[in-house]
Amino acid sequence: MARPARRQIPRWPAFISTFPYTEYTKVTRDDSDAIFAYLQTLPAVSQRNPPNRISFPYGFRPLLYVWRALYFKPGVYQPQAARSDAWNRGAYLVQGLGHCNACHATRNALGAARGAALGGGQIEGLNWYAPSLTSRREAGSAEWPVDDLVRLLATGVSPRAFASGPMAEVVRQSLQHLTGEDLRAMAVYLKSLPESGPPAAATGPVLTEQIQKQLGQGARIYEKHCEDCHGKSGQGAPGAYPPLAGNRGVVLPSPLNAIRSVLNGGYPPSTAGNPALTACRRLRRR
Repeated sequence: MARPARRQIPRWPAFISTFPYTEYTKVTRDDSDAIFAYLQTLPAVSQRNPPNRISFPYGFRPLLYVWRALYFKPGVYQPQAARSDAWNRGAYLVQGLGHCNACHATRNALGAARGAALGGGQIEGLNWYAPSLTSRREAGSAEWPVDDLVRLLATGVSPRAFASGPMAEVVRQSLQHLTGEDLRAMAVYLKSLPESGPPAAATGPVLTEQIQKQLGQGARIYEKHCEDCHGKSGQGAPGAYPPLAGNRGVVLPSPLNAIRSVLNGGYPPSTAGNPALTACRRLRRR
């Protein structure tokens, strides 16, 4: 039986997920002018715009004025005098051009970010969970060496973690092209973020007879398909296969990323600093 077509229309207003002007408002006029000047150099194409496919009421444009009045706060990023130039540059990139909060935020029913910035949230249209960048139990980097964080942003891999899913795409198409100074500035800022409170401890399911059967089935599947590479206890193999025991991507409050990685693969991006994946793909094509 054929699978039903995947729903592509996000549940919150698409103007948030497709063009994050809520973050780009922090961009300076000089930088926005530079972006416009670059776009003018691109060759023109002839293309009929597709019809609006946003479901009601989100497709009713006058409601945008109401949404903006409630949730949009315009304003260019203002440097903090007490902070270093590198910190301010990193804050500007993370909050503005990098628009990290567009994904790493919990959103309400109308698509507005709620709660602390970079506190983590589900990317509804993609069904991935963007982990909190302020919690060490998720993707916080306060304890990381700066060089490890720079390497992760530039290549998608580091001694402590690797990027996969939508973040791998961000690294491949965007972050790897930043200068070393900008990457280090972002790392300095991200490391400085105050630690958020730990999430509520997860409680295991009540071990009913049905749950016991599911656990047994899961154990058999793991033994057959996963144990050879990731180890009997999920310890992994250094330099080859990541550990699953205690892996932040596995123990996140949301199971989305673990499920997506099982279904689609959890691969780091192929970048100039991490060309091994590109080589593997070439070998597979032969």
